[in-house]
Amino acid sequence: QLVESGGGSVHAGDSLRLSCAASGRTFSNYALAWFRQAPGKEREMLASLSRGGATYYAVSVKGRFTISEDDAKITMYLQMNSLKTEDTGVYYCAVQTSPSGLLNFDAYDNWGQGTQVTVSS
Repeated sequence: QLVESGGGSVHAGDSLRLSCAASGRTFSNYALAWFRQAPGKEREMLASLSRGGATYYAVSVKGRFTISEDDAKITMYLQMNSLKTEDTGVYYCAVQTSPSGLLNFDAYDNWGQGTQVTVSS
Protein backbone atom coordinates (compact mmCIF):
# COMPACT_ATOMS: atom_id res chain seq x y z
CA GLN A 1 0.00 0.00 0.00
CA LEU A 2 1.25 3.46 -0.91
CA VAL A 3 0.47 6.47 1.25
CA GLU A 4 0.97 10.01 -0.09
CA SER A 5 1.43 13.19 1.88
CA GLY A 6 2.59 16.76 1.40
CA GLY A 7 -0.17 18.24 -0.71
CA GLY A 8 -1.80 21.55 0.10
CA SER A 9 -2.70 25.02 -1.10
CA VAL A 10 0.11 27.33 -2.20
CA HIS A 11 0.66 30.39 -4.37
CA ALA A 12 2.23 30.46 -7.80
CA GLY A 13 6.00 30.40 -7.53
CA ASP A 14 6.01 28.42 -4.30
CA SER A 15 7.47 24.95 -3.75
CA LEU A 16 6.05 21.74 -2.33
CA ARG A 17 7.48 18.29 -1.73
CA LEU A 18 5.21 15.30 -2.00
CA SER A 19 6.07 12.05 -0.27
CA CYS A 20 4.90 8.52 -0.95
CA ALA A 21 5.60 5.85 1.64
CA ALA A 22 5.47 2.15 0.99
CA SER A 23 3.80 1.33 4.33
CA GLY A 24 6.82 -0.18 6.00
CA ARG A 25 8.01 -2.25 3.12
CA THR A 26 10.44 -1.40 0.38
CA PHE A 27 9.36 -0.50 -3.09
CA SER A 28 9.43 -3.19 -5.70
CA ASN A 29 12.42 -3.54 -7.94
CA TYR A 30 10.68 -1.85 -10.79
CA ALA A 31 9.77 1.66 -11.88
CA LEU A 32 8.25 4.41 -9.73
CA ALA A 33 6.20 7.33 -10.97
CA TRP A 34 4.12 10.36 -10.11
CA PHE A 35 0.90 11.18 -11.94
CA ARG A 36 -1.48 14.14 -11.87
CA GLN A 37 -5.15 14.43 -12.64
CA ALA A 38 -6.24 18.01 -13.21
CA PRO A 39 -9.92 18.99 -13.05
CA GLY A 40 -11.70 17.79 -16.18
CA LYS A 41 -8.59 16.15 -17.60
CA GLU A 42 -7.22 12.64 -17.86
CA ARG A 43 -4.52 11.39 -15.52
CA GLU A 44 -1.06 12.12 -16.91
CA MET A 45 2.39 10.87 -16.02
CA LEU A 46 4.61 13.67 -14.71
CA ALA A 47 7.80 11.88 -13.75
CA SER A 48 9.12 8.36 -13.50
CA LEU A 49 12.25 6.67 -12.22
CA SER A 50 13.60 3.29 -13.27
CA ARG A 51 15.69 0.96 -11.13
CA GLY A 52 18.58 1.68 -13.42
CA GLY A 53 18.33 5.38 -12.62
CA ALA A 54 16.71 6.52 -15.85
CA THR A 55 14.18 9.31 -15.47
CA TYR A 56 11.33 10.73 -17.50
CA TYR A 57 9.69 14.12 -17.07
CA ALA A 58 6.70 15.50 -18.88
CA VAL A 59 7.45 18.65 -20.84
CA SER A 60 5.11 20.62 -18.59
CA VAL A 61 7.19 19.92 -15.47
CA LYS A 62 10.72 19.36 -16.78
CA GLY A 63 13.19 21.61 -15.02
CA ARG A 64 10.75 22.35 -12.18
CA PHE A 65 9.92 18.91 -10.70
CA THR A 66 12.31 16.22 -9.47
CA ILE A 67 11.50 12.60 -8.66
CA SER A 68 13.64 10.74 -6.13
CA GLU A 69 13.57 8.06 -3.48
CA ASP A 70 15.40 7.56 -0.23
CA ASP A 71 18.29 5.11 0.11
CA ALA A 72 16.14 2.68 2.08
CA LYS A 73 13.68 2.53 -0.84
CA ILE A 74 10.78 3.12 1.50
CA THR A 75 9.80 6.65 0.48
CA MET A 76 9.66 8.35 -2.90
CA TYR A 77 9.41 12.08 -3.40
CA LEU A 78 8.33 14.67 -5.90
CA GLN A 79 9.99 18.02 -5.35
CA MET A 80 7.94 20.70 -7.08
CA ASN A 81 9.41 24.15 -7.59
CA SER A 82 8.11 27.27 -9.33
CA LEU A 83 4.56 26.00 -9.11
CA LYS A 84 2.02 27.33 -11.58
CA THR A 85 -1.75 27.54 -11.38
CA GLU A 86 -1.94 24.83 -14.05
CA ASP A 87 -0.17 22.44 -11.66
CA THR A 88 -3.39 22.23 -9.66
CA GLY A 89 -4.75 18.70 -9.41
CA VAL A 90 -4.70 15.43 -7.52
CA TYR A 91 -1.26 13.87 -7.43
CA TYR A 92 -0.76 10.12 -7.29
CA CYS A 93 2.30 7.97 -6.76
CA ALA A 94 2.46 4.57 -8.39
CA VAL A 95 4.86 1.68 -8.82
CA GLN A 96 5.23 -1.25 -11.15
CA THR A 97 5.15 -4.67 -9.51
CA SER A 98 6.50 -6.45 -12.56
CA PRO A 99 9.05 -5.31 -15.14
CA SER A 100 7.86 -3.13 -17.96
CA GLY A 101 8.78 0.02 -19.82
CA LEU A 102 9.24 3.20 -17.86
CA LEU A 103 6.54 4.95 -19.87
CA ASN A 104 4.04 2.09 -19.88
CA PHE A 105 1.13 3.72 -18.05
CA ASP A 106 -0.81 0.47 -17.72
CA ALA A 107 2.12 -1.27 -16.02
CA TYR A 108 1.80 0.92 -12.91
CA ASP A 109 -0.47 -1.32 -10.91
CA ASN A 110 0.02 -0.20 -7.32
CA TRP A 111 -1.32 3.28 -6.58
CA GLY A 112 -1.61 5.69 -3.72
CA GLN A 113 -4.89 7.35 -2.78
CA GLY A 114 -3.92 10.76 -4.14
CA THR A 115 -3.14 14.10 -2.54
CA GLN A 116 -4.60 17.45 -3.60
CA VAL A 117 -2.35 20.28 -4.72
CA THR A 118 -3.95 23.66 -5.34
CA VAL A 119 -1.91 26.54 -6.75
CA SER A 120 -3.50 29.98 -6.74
CA SER A 121 -2.29 33.12 -8.49
